[in-house]
Amino acid sequence: MNLLQKPGVSRLLVVLLLLAGTPSLSVAQQLTQTIRGRIIDKESQEPLPGATVAIYSLSPAVGTTTDLDGNFRLEQVPVGRHTLRISFMGYEEQVLPELLLGSGKEMILTIGLTESFKSLKEVVVSAKAQAKGAPLNEMATLSARSISVEETKRYAASINDPARAALNYAGVGASQDMGNEIVVRGNSPRGVLWRVEGVEVPNPSHFAEEGAAGGAVSILSVNMLDNSDFYTGAFPSEYGNALSGVFDIRLRHGNNEKREYAFQAGVLGVDFAAEGPFKQGSKASFLANYRYSTVAMLNAVGVKIAGDATPVFQDFSFKVRVPTAKAGIFSFWGLGGLSSQNMRAERDAAKWEDYYDRFDDVYTANMGATGVTHTLFLGKDDYLETTLSYSAKLTKVDFDSLSATYEAHPIYKHRIAYNTTRLSTLYNRKFNNRHTLRSGIILSQLGYDASSEGQNDDFEFVRFIKQDGSTSMVQAYTQWKYRLTEKLTLNSGLHATHFALNGNSSIEPRVGLKWQLMPGKSLSAGAGLHSRHEALSTYFTEQRVQDAVVQPNRNLGFTKAAHYVLAYDHLLREDLRLKVETYYQHLYNVPVGVGNSSLSTLNASAGFTTDSLVNEGTGRNYGLELTLEKFFTNNFYYLVTASLFDSKYTATDGIERSTRFNGNYITNFLAGKEFRVGKGGKNMIGTNIKLLWAGGNRYTPIDLEKSREKGNAVYKEEQENGAQADAYFRSDIRVSYRKNNPRASYILSLDLQNVTNRQNMFAQYYDRTTKDIKTSYQMGLVPVLNYRIEF
Repeated sequence: MNLLQKPGVSRLLVVLLLLAGTPSLSVAQQLTQTIRGRIIDKESQEPLPGATVAIYSLSPAVGTTTDLDGNFRLEQVPVGRHTLRISFMGYEEQVLPELLLGSGKEMILTIGLTESFKSLKEVVVSAKAQAKGAPLNEMATLSARSISVEETKRYAASINDPARAALNYAGVGASQDMGNEIVVRGNSPRGVLWRVEGVEVPNPSHFAEEGAAGGAVSILSVNMLDNSDFYTGAFPSEYGNALSGVFDIRLRHGNNEKREYAFQAGVLGVDFAAEGPFKQGSKASFLANYRYSTVAMLNAVGVKIAGDATPVFQDFSFKVRVPTAKAGIFSFWGLGGLSSQNMRAERDAAKWEDYYDRFDDVYTANMGATGVTHTLFLGKDDYLETTLSYSAKLTKVDFDSLSATYEAHPIYKHRIAYNTTRLSTLYNRKFNNRHTLRSGIILSQLGYDASSEGQNDDFEFVRFIKQDGSTSMVQAYTQWKYRLTEKLTLNSGLHATHFALNGNSSIEPRVGLKWQLMPGKSLSAGAGLHSRHEALSTYFTEQRVQDAVVQPNRNLGFTKAAHYVLAYDHLLREDLRLKVETYYQHLYNVPVGVGNSSLSTLNASAGFTTDSLVNEGTGRNYGLELTLEKFFTNNFYYLVTASLFDSKYTATDGIERSTRFNGNYITNFLAGKEFRVGKGGKNMIGTNIKLLWAGGNRYTPIDLEKSREKGNAVYKEEQENGAQADAYFRSDIRVSYRKNNPRASYILSLDLQNVTNRQNMFAQYYDRTTKDIKTSYQMGLVPVLNYRIEF
C-alpha cells in the first residue's frame, strides 16, 4: 500500500511548505522554560522527599530538592539541551544527559532511583550515568531496552512510530517496508505481544490485516507516548502470550498545572493534541489527541494524491489521570482508529495492463481499546494496580472482478471481528533493598465472529467460514528480584496460562542473572519458556466431512518456545556502549499441516487458515548480535547494529527448511548531529541518516508451466522458501529545524525515505493475463514532510 509514490504528492508538499512559512516573533531576550517532575523509588513507586535535582549543563549549576511528595521544580531554565543529576542518600545516583527543552512545552519527568545494595551508613555517593536505553521494568535482565519519545521523533524513517524506531535495534527486522511489522530474531511478526498501559491489545496500527502484527501507520500519535519498553527474548514472567518479543507502550500523563497544545500537519495526517488540568489547582489532568489523514482531506476538496485509491484514516486517543487523597490514582484511557481504502479499477479496459487492473478492492480495518486503571498504595513499600479493559478489532475485504461491461462479480470477501474483555491485577512489594516481589492475575474473555467466501482453486465460489464463538483464558504469574550481592542480581519467576476452549495449559519458568563484573561491565544470562495461543479463527476453522461440519483445529495446543540468551555489556566510556548478545530459541508444539506437508504457522504474518493443523512442528532460531552506541552527547550520536542469525523450521514432511524470515543478516547504521543557530543559539538544526543492509526474505518459487496449465499460480511446494530475494538496501535522511519563540516552538522536518530510490523486491506473482511471472517491488523514494507547533 504505497500511498506516497504519486505525482500529486508535490501539491501536498507545497501546502506544507506554505504552513512552514508561518511568521513568528523574533526576540532578543533569552528564552526559558520549566523542568519539573517527581522522584520515586523505582521498585516501590514511593516518592523520595529531599532528593537533589541539579542541572550540570548550566554554569554555575542550578539545583533544587524534592518536597514531601517527591516533586521538584526548576524554573527559567534556558531552552536547549541539558544534563540532570539526581541524587538521594542511600540510592544510586543518576545522570540524565542531553534532555531537549523547548520553549513550547514544559518538561515533566518521572524518575525512578534504585536503592543502594549497601546499608545507609556504608553508602558512598558518586556520579553514575543512567544506562542508556535501560528498560523501565526493573524486573528485566537482558534483551530489553526502553525506547524514548525523542528517539521515536529523531531517528530517520521512524516517522514518529515507536514500532519503526524499534527496527533500528539489533535482532529486529521488518517483513516489508510498507508496514511496521516487527520480525524479532527470525520469528513471525505474530509472535510479538503488544501492550498499552500494561494490558494486551491488538497491534495499534491503521490498515492492519487479519492475522498480522502490524499495519501502515501507528494509531498512537507521538503526542500521547511516554518512554516504552521493548523486549526481544527471555522476557520477565509478567509477559505471557508472546513467543518472540514484547512491546510495552505507556501513555504519558497530561500537564496538571497548565494547558498546553500541539498541532501537526504532514504527509501522513493532521492532528491536534490538548492537555492540562481540569481546573486550576486540580491535580487531575487530561491528555487527548485527534488525527485525520491528510490525503483524505485533500481528496475531499478535489486534490487526489492517491487517485481513486484514497486511504481514509482517523484516530483518537486520550488519558485522564485523577489522583485522590486516600483512594489511590485512577486513570481512564483509550485509543481507536478507523481506516479504509477503496481501490477502484479504471472503467476503461484499454488501460488495463495486467490481470489485477480489473479489480475493485475495498478494504476496512478498525481497532479500539479502552480501560480504567486503579493504582492503590497499600503502604510505604507495596502497591496494587488493577485494570479493566475492552478491545476490539474488525477487518473487512470486498474483492470484485469487472466484466467487459464493467459489471462487478464477487471474487472474495470476508468480515472478521474480535473482542476481548480483560481484568488484570498486579501486586508489587519491595521488602528491602535486596528483595522485590511482583505477582498478578489476568482474566480474559475472548469473542470472535467471522464470515468468508470466495473462489477456490477450481474457480468455484464457496463459503470458507461462517462462525462465531467465545472462550476465556486465565493467566497468573509471579516474579522475584533478589540482589544476592552488590554485583549479582537474580530475576526469577513463573507464568501459567489456561485456555478454556480446549483445556490446554502451560507452565513457564523464567530466570535471569546479571553479574556486574566491575563498573561499566556486566555479564547476563537468561532462560525461559514462552507460549502463545493461535487466533480464534484458527480454532474455529470448519470443514465439511460427508454431511457433517467439523472443527479440526479446536484442540490445538499452544505454540511454545524455549529461550536461552547470554549478553555482555561494556560501557567503553561515559557515552559509548558496546553490547553483545547471543541466543538460541527452540520452538516446539508448532501447528503444521496434516500429513506430508510443508505448511507451518512459523511462516505466517497475515491472513487466516482453513487448513487442518496438528501440533507436530518444530523450529529453531539462533544468532549473534552486536550493538555499538554513542549516546547523544555534545550534540552528536551514532548507533551501529549487526545481527547474524539462522531461522529454520520443520513440518510434518520432516524436512528442515528456512523460514520465510530467514534473511541471515541485518545491519544498521544511524548517526545524527545537531547545530545550534540563531541569536543565543536558541534554535536548532538536526540532521540524521540511516543505512540498512539486510538479507532478503525467503519465498517459494512459482511453477510457470503448471500455472499456465491451471490458469492460476502453482507453487513448487517441494521448494518451500527455497528462493531468497536479493539483499535489501535502503538509505534514509531526516532534516529538521526547531525555532523557539517565547510562547511556542515551531518544528519543520523532512524525512527522505529510500533516498537512492532502490527497488527492493517485495514478491513474485503469476499474471493470468500475460501468463508470465512478475515481480512486485517495495517503496521507492518517499518524502515525508511534517510541520509541528507546540504552545
